[in-house]
Amino acid sequence: MIYLKTKEEIELIRESSLLVARTHGEVSKLIKPGVTTLELDRVAEEFIRDNGGVPAFKGYGGFPNTLCMSPEEGVVHGIPTDTPLEEGMIVSVDCGVLMNEFYGDSAYTYAVGQISNEKQKLLQVTKECLNFAVQNAKVGNRLGDISFAVQQHAQKNGYSVVRELVGHGVGKELHEEPQVPNYGKRGSGPRLKEGMVLAIEPMINMGKRNIRTHADGWTIVTADGKPSAHFEHTIAVGKEKADILSSFEFIEN
Repeated sequence: MIYLKTKEEIELIRESSLLVARTHGEVSKLIKPGVTTLELDRVAEEFIRDNGGVPAFKGYGGFPNTLCMSPEEGVVHGIPTDTPLEEGMIVSVDCGVLMNEFYGDSAYTYAVGQISNEKQKLLQVTKECLNFAVQNAKVGNRLGDISFAVQQHAQKNGYSVVRELVGHGVGKELHEEPQVPNYGKRGSGPRLKEGMVLAIEPMINMGKRNIRTHADGWTIVTADGKPSAHFEHTIAVGKEKADILSSFEFIEN
């Protein structure tokens, strides 16, 4: 069942999503060699609570922290640790907020200090995959158009798309229907309608698409140990174009 949101509900999701965006902004200021993901996690939780929100991931299915922190070969759902980040690493940070009964969700992959050209390109292409997907999230298109846009751009650049993990609807639940795969056929799947709110989140691997899960039951990494990148926006499907409810401006400005 896909729940279509009213304009008022979309504005509430925007508020939650913008708190996620501002939390990313706070975290981005602190990402550098020597900082631990656990320190960043504490900053994020405090900022979210100080601004009237609740960390969406903490306690969700038993997840222990506010942020999913996935360095290097980490794809998603990494648990923050007290191991310092090192120069040249990349780290994917996924953050969710519950506020006014609605969720917001957004992810960004950060460079720690100076990174290699290969990693820089992976980040750039993954972000482009997200942008192409968002461009396809408009009334009259189909869900497969979003999925196809991600897959085509990733593979054209020599990367692979994680298939076991997908984007999703967002609303009063963190994960709602429909699932939003990052691979698929153009013109397939449900027709996109005004009022659909989706978390679109390409997870792109430098090497092969295969993944494995650590013994903690959460941390998902690439099977070949090569880096992975993850960017995510919460968007509302629009008539002419998607309305991006989250934002990267607090990170990039």
